[in-house]
Amino acid sequence: MASVKVFGSPASTEVQRVLACLFEKQVEFQLVRLDSFRGPKRLPECLKLQPGGEALTYQDDTDALVESRAICRHVVDKFKNQGNKELMGEGSLERALIEQWLETEAHKFDPPTSELVFYLAIAPNLPNQEAIDHAAVGESKKKLEKVLSVYDQRLADNAFLTGNKFTLADLSHLPNAEHLMKIEELKQLFEKHENVKRWWRSISKRGSWTKVLEISKQPPPMA
Repeated sequence: MASVKVFGSPASTEVQRVLACLFEKQVEFQLVRLDSFRGPKRLPECLKLQPGGEALTYQDDTDALVESRAICRHVVDKFKNQGNKELMGEGSLERALIEQWLETEAHKFDPPTSELVFYLAIAPNLPNQEAIDHAAVGESKKKLEKVLSVYDQRLADNAFLTGNKFTLADLSHLPNAEHLMKIEELKQLFEKHENVKRWWRSISKRGSWTKVLEISKQPPPMA
């Protein structure tokens, strides 16, 4: 049995980020499917690992982690000799550049895209039909447009964000971008930036991401 376990819903963007990394590194894992919205109401055996009702928990022989980007860094380091060996670069300079773009994703790309994903992709399907905060949506669109303009300039001379290699910096964008590309007005926002459009088509076709999408389509048993 695989020593690595991932607890969470494969529909969760946080879980998807980790699964994509595990597939890139060719790490065997067991996915324990949980309901993202039950939080502290989950079963007691789940709360032993997720006392705060977190949407994601990663566990292996020595560690239990709950933040997707920290988990990905840990996976890359622990399994450095297998799978894709370029996810965090091959030297201190490459790693620093990747970390720089990971910070950009976490602090500039993720906040507006997470808000857009929630209001435009998730909220309409919730049982209580949570009202859309149109002001927040509008502000997030403006912030996303600024970020994509920066990305487009960066990608004018580079196949990927950190150069000519697919790295964790690119991978980390996949979950939120996948949701947004299903919403026509946001897809147009991406695709009006030709370099971003090319970059997205490249990273979204990776085998690791295709596997994540297949898993996310399967109806989960909720715990």
